[in-house]
Amino acid sequence: MANHKLIFDEDFEEHFKLIAIHCSEDAYKMAYLMNQHLNLRLKRKRTDLDFSKEGLLITFPLYDFEDAHKYTHFYLVANKCKSVEASLQSSGGLFAELVAEKSTVHYLIPEFKKVDYILKIYSDFETVPLRKFLSEINEIKQVISAYTLEIDTVKSKNNLIFD
Repeated sequence: MANHKLIFDEDFEEHFKLIAIHCSEDAYKMAYLMNQHLNLRLKRKRTDLDFSKEGLLITFPLYDFEDAHKYTHFYLVANKCKSVEASLQSSGGLFAELVAEKSTVHYLIPEFKKVDYILKIYSDFETVPLRKFLSEINEIKQVISAYTLEIDTVKSKNNLIFD
């Protein structure tokens, strides 16, 4: 009996660029600033990017804009999410119940914990001049720094699938 071997040689990786942004502003303010300075129209999606970890629902605000003329899709997502766990502790007394709150920080891309926002630029063509785009982001007064991330250094690429 003959054996048949199928060789799958196609490369189906998405072609996208990642920009790391350090900024202490809230997500809605960061999207507003990028809309003003970069002529984008980022809007918050109806559903946030959410993950379930250790029984907690962790949500990251997600903004997107599709430029139909340049065949480019922009995603702005926060890299940090703070969650607060409240636990009720009773000491046995009538009014002596203590509420202890524990705050934890979760990261979308844990290998880059100092990054506040990730801008994902998805395009089939090289329509976005990345160097000019980076300099325009760095000109925003509230942005501390912005730089490109090498996709090969990102271990948690699966967290960057937004659709």
